[in-house]
Amino acid sequence: MKGFLSSLTRVGAVRGYSSLKKVEGIKHAIAVASGKGGVGKSTTAVNLAVALATKCQLKVGLLDADVYGPNVPIMMKINSKPEVTEDKKMVPIENYGVKCMSMGLLVETDAAFVWRGPMVCRECSWKNGQGCDLGKLDILVVDMPPGTGDAQIAISQLLHLSGS
Repeated sequence: MKGFLSSLTRVGAVRGYSSLKKVEGIKHAIAVASGKGGVGKSTTAVNLAVALATKCQLKVGLLDADVYGPNVPIMMKINSKPEVTEDKKMVPIENYGVKCMSMGLLVETDAAFVWRGPMVCRECSWKNGQGCDLGKLDILVVDMPPGTGDAQIAISQLLHLSGS
């Protein structure tokens, strides 16, 4: 496993991300992304997160940034609303040894909602007291929204990705 983590660090340095600030408490962030929807991003993200937590015994978080189709709660068999700390941060729901956060936990099932790029970025933000209290993680797996627009760029910059 050490080889895997060190290769992630090398990838980040090669891509020039070393000058970006990392999110406190997260050693590595991996994005599962595609320019198209319906190709298995959520399935891949969930399986990767659960395998890293159970087989590799790592502290893993899973952020469902795919606000257009938040499937992680269904796949992770979680349906409770996250609690909120005194400093207004949501506490992720944990299952299979993975800390999960998803818009699917915050809206009613089958509720219609519309998101524009800046709203998606703000919802996934850890700045100014917003976001989640993920604690210390070895790896954060991010299920990205489909496409290649503002939301994907902003999330990638915010999380200082180690790989994708």
